[in-house]
Amino acid sequence: MTHRLASSLAVLAAVGLFSAATFHANAYPKPAKVPTEWELKFRYDEPRRIIVEVPGEKVPKAFWYLTYSVTNLTDTQQQFLPTFELVTKTGKLIRSDKNLPNAVFEAVKKAAGVNFIEHPVKIAGPLLTGADQAKDGVAIWEEPEPELGSFTVFVGGLSGESIQLTDDAGKVLTGAEGKPIVLFKTMQIDYTVSGDELLAGTDPINKTRMSWVMR
Repeated sequence: MTHRLASSLAVLAAVGLFSAATFHANAYPKPAKVPTEWELKFRYDEPRRIIVEVPGEKVPKAFWYLTYSVTNLTDTQQQFLPTFELVTKTGKLIRSDKNLPNAVFEAVKKAAGVNFIEHPVKIAGPLLTGADQAKDGVAIWEEPEPELGSFTVFVGGLSGESIQLTDDAGKVLTGAEGKPIVLFKTMQIDYTVSGDELLAGTDPINKTRMSWVMR
């Protein structure tokens, strides 16, 4: 089992999607080599760290953000319902924009210098066709650890490709609520950062790999 596969299985198991004991690693699905469904063009920038004085908090807080642009070059309008999850080297999973104070978004917007960047909540919805209909957005996470070292960002909602999981006998696998487990084509971006608790956010961030996975 590869490290990436083991990590993906661990994440799925951690959120209660399935028990690793019921699914064989060699059967883990992969995206089609050639897109079989609609797919959006997604351009993203390097993740950055920012310190923000949040109203109501006694001390400033650290956040990480990733700015991006999404374009629909397909033949029809698509629903853009993005998800951004950051997974630390210790396996901690953080969904972006959770309970995000508006002061943090405004601080990020100013730091990013993108004039028409949309709020993470407001950007979701219909995405019209054509380059002139592209949207600029941002994903924001509260810093989970002062020294990240390495982390992965998963971006969902960019493709219509999906698959329903079954076991070796063809039986549909279900999650904690008894619903079928469906995986979607997801962008995986791996990063490394040589961080130090005393100099957090000052070291170079290197993208080690971008790939597509079913998640």
